[in-house]
Amino acid sequence: MENCKLGNITKVIVVIGAGSIGQAITRRVSAGKRVVLADLRQDNADTAAKTLSDAGFSVSTAKVDVSSRASVQALVKTAASHGEIFGVIHAAGVSPSQASPETILKVDLYGTALVLEEFGNVIAQGGSCVVISSQSGHRLPPLSVEQNRALATTPVDELLKLPILQPDQVTDPLRAYQISKRANSLRVMAEAVRWGKRGARVNSISPGIIITPLANDELNGPRGAGYRRMIEVSAAGRAGTSDEVGNVAALLMGPDGAFITGSDFLMDGGVTAAYWYGELASK
Repeated sequence: MENCKLGNITKVIVVIGAGSIGQAITRRVSAGKRVVLADLRQDNADTAAKTLSDAGFSVSTAKVDVSSRASVQALVKTAASHGEIFGVIHAAGVSPSQASPETILKVDLYGTALVLEEFGNVIAQGGSCVVISSQSGHRLPPLSVEQNRALATTPVDELLKLPILQPDQVTDPLRAYQISKRANSLRVMAEAVRWGKRGARVNSISPGIIITPLANDELNGPRGAGYRRMIEVSAAGRAGTSDEVGNVAALLMGPDGAFITGSDFLMDGGVTAAYWYGELASK
């Protein structure tokens, strides 16, 4: 394994969210680097860290609540204590079957904006970030130019005060999830401008149904029949795997993706195509 130091600089990869997708990306981009693996639940981080350590990666863990600025700042400080932060993998979040609209907006929308802001202040030249968003953001009807700009550029601590995000506008968890994921891709585009001034890049991936514990919660939850229908009528005819997401992330974070920033990559086996123009489309 290559040395984790470049000259006297230790290259650090920060992974937020110790689930299957975060681990899959980590395996592809972290050889020879120091991994700081953070999760809301310390036991999740510890379990994932052992798996990665047993596979030859240099890993330490941290606890983080992405909806708390103090917690994210503490993670930045911890990661920076190991070396220069060259990579951020943001894969934390909650699904519509796991949380209330308020929690989804606070974790998936506000939390992502907060991570991008705080790590954008310290990312090293040549560094990169991948945010795991969702196909759900692509199923939200078009927003106005003004709404797009507000979600992309409103100061982080004012985001949840936007009229579009108030309880009378976001009345169910699925709507909260969809608008959060749309906001993720908009925020990534806006942040790419700021990250670019540091010589760094940031992109998002919007996976479809990827078999993970979170996806299994959805498949076995109240929307399970709808999720199974999506898989049946999609062009791919199957769900995806975490390793397939890892392949795309490795491109985006590596030298072959050096010309890609501020972009969102939809990889859902054709579910969104079926939703707008195929068998899932409203007649």
